[in-house]
Amino acid sequence: MTKRASLGSHAAILTGLAGACLPATLAAADAELVERGRIIAETFCAGCHATGATGESPLPEAPPFRTFKEQWPVEMLAEGLAEGLTTGHPEMPVVTMTPGEIDAFLAYLDSF
Repeated sequence: MTKRASLGSHAAILTGLAGACLPATLAAADAELVERGRIIAETFCAGCHATGATGESPLPEAPPFRTFKEQWPVEMLAEGLAEGLTTGHPEMPVVTMTPGEIDAFLAYLDSF
């Protein structure tokens, strides 16, 4: 009986440890995704948009990325980015992203 109780205790401890590690792993994966999105934003968008938590957009008409969540549901941009996002002003190039790039970019926008 003591051995069974001991095995059960070990299983409970291992289950608890696995559960404790899972959120840390997810957090690391989320942080990596957000970082990839930040790189995409800075590489392709920073010429017009403020891509960080502070600062003004180089092109005054281009909204800072930190304000996107206040203006639109970020997930609503996914389809446009996949098909080729266009806007009503000529300075904005047609933007098309792969599904992985979209996930990263939207994670970055959602991180503000």
